[in-house]
Amino acid sequence: MAQKIKLSTIAETLGISTATVSLALRDSPLVAVNTREKIKDQARTLGYIYNRRAASLRTSRSGIIGVVVHDIMNPFYGEILKAIESELDRSRHTFILSNHYDSVEKQRTFVETLLQLGGDGIIMSPAIGTPPEDFDMAEENGMPAILVARSMEGLDLPTFRGDDSYGISLATNHLISLGHRTIAMIGGTDQTSTGRDRYQGYVNALRKAGIEVDPDLRIPGARSKQGGFEAAVNLLSLPQKPTAAVCWNDLVAIGLMNGISRAGLVPGKDISVTGYDDLEEAAIATPALTTVWNGQAEVGRLAARALLDRLAGSHEPDGIHLIKPEMRIRQSTSPYQARQ
Repeated sequence: MAQKIKLSTIAETLGISTATVSLALRDSPLVAVNTREKIKDQARTLGYIYNRRAASLRTSRSGIIGVVVHDIMNPFYGEILKAIESELDRSRHTFILSNHYDSVEKQRTFVETLLQLGGDGIIMSPAIGTPPEDFDMAEENGMPAILVARSMEGLDLPTFRGDDSYGISLATNHLISLGHRTIAMIGGTDQTSTGRDRYQGYVNALRKAGIEVDPDLRIPGARSKQGGFEAAVNLLSLPQKPTAAVCWNDLVAIGLMNGISRAGLVPGKDISVTGYDDLEEAAIATPALTTVWNGQAEVGRLAARALLDRLAGSHEPDGIHLIKPEMRIRQSTSPYQARQ
């Protein structure tokens, strides 16, 4: 029955034109807010269902945005997605989500499927090893792409992410200011722009403070709690015992602190630990995690807005748009104390 309800039916019951009903259901500012709500209420009462496919035939737009990230189980991406969804809701767009788990083939299949569905655009945190021609496939078929979290060399698409080098330098400088000189870096990979920039920020901060960069103090790889927990064994077995650790993200830091505790030491006292991203869990960890706010919500909002602006005919400047990170000092770091 709901499929048989037409715009003209809604219009007749309210004594207004079909055009006004159509505009109201698309949230057009040409219709007063009170009138829009009245029309929407009547549409719901009658059981009217918006026909997105028919609308796309009329407007050449489907209202569908694709979003593809590394792993939605990481709260970092969850916070970005929440902001994207909120921004898209304002313009009656919806999104289809895919996790690529750094599989270029899985990511490519999603982009192809989105093109087949007539998607309007795509927001991507690209998989490791994504070739530029994969983005060309979307752009050349009229589906603009925006990047988040990771940037790609040789690709000039609008990209929104935190300033990773600066952010990690904040964490490293904080530990240096507390008197630490043997500082490990836990997690990350040089295969992504994020990994390269964060390690470079760590290196730059040490060199600026006149501290020799010891490659043995870098323990790469971990990007999850489990990875951080396992890295604790490597950290505690290093010949030169670190008194502090800069972690790739909050998940790694929380896992590392659990591993340190399991070994009978006290994180924040015996070994200072910093995270990155300032996830909700960071403030309630034990001890509360010193970390770096990385602007996830702002990244998601700006990326969605840039894509919607492109679809509306304006053009966000290409290139990288950086959000400036901020330090969040809590209980997982403390001044250096010489070991007895």
